[in-house]
Amino acid sequence: MIWLILIYALLVAIGGIIGYVKAKSNQSLLSGLGSGAALAIAWYVSLQNPTIGLILATVIAVALVIVFALRFRATSKFMPAGLLALVSLAATGLFAIALFLPQA
Repeated sequence: MIWLILIYALLVAIGGIIGYVKAKSNQSLLSGLGSGAALAIAWYVSLQNPTIGLILATVIAVALVIVFALRFRATSKFMPAGLLALVSLAATGLFAIALFLPQA
């Protein structure tokens, strides 16, 4: 389950790059790459201590749910804020569930 952190990190970082390319949004680029880097760190930490890494990834995913939900509420546009809110919510759920599974 820990590999999902890395996949989510890549999706978030790529989303930031796409936001920059499509809308020339420096904010999207910086927040996407920053969040992706933080998730990559959580993944790396999870290789040594799965519980701490999953907690860190869950906290970051919750923060992203809040950010994207607020953006969706402000714009009422499903793309990209609504979709990213749903993806972040799913990641939050998966990471939280993984915390309660036996670590291999």
